[in-house]
Amino acid sequence: MTVAGAAQPQTVGQIELANFMNEGGLEAVGDNLLMETAASGAANIAAPGQPGFGALMQNYTEASNVDAVSEITSLIVAQRAYEMNSKVITTADQMLQATSNLRS
Repeated sequence: MTVAGAAQPQTVGQIELANFMNEGGLEAVGDNLLMETAASGAANIAAPGQPGFGALMQNYTEASNVDAVSEITSLIVAQRAYEMNSKVITTADQMLQATSNLRS
């Protein structure tokens, strides 16, 4: 960053990353924020790019790691399976009702 009155850029801070031994032990406090707990262990803090920590890259946007086409296909398959199971239950119920009516 270029500071007023200085000709050369100066470092004014360092972004740090934290990771935890048990990430599942973090407590969700809302708004995509997590809080350290005894179950998560203490935070290990280091600069980006250190072994075991992520890299920080400027002028990049994070892309989704989800394949939308395969997820929609899976959703359609699941919906059709649900519909088929629902029809099976309805048919079985109708058959039991008809059987019950025959006994009367």
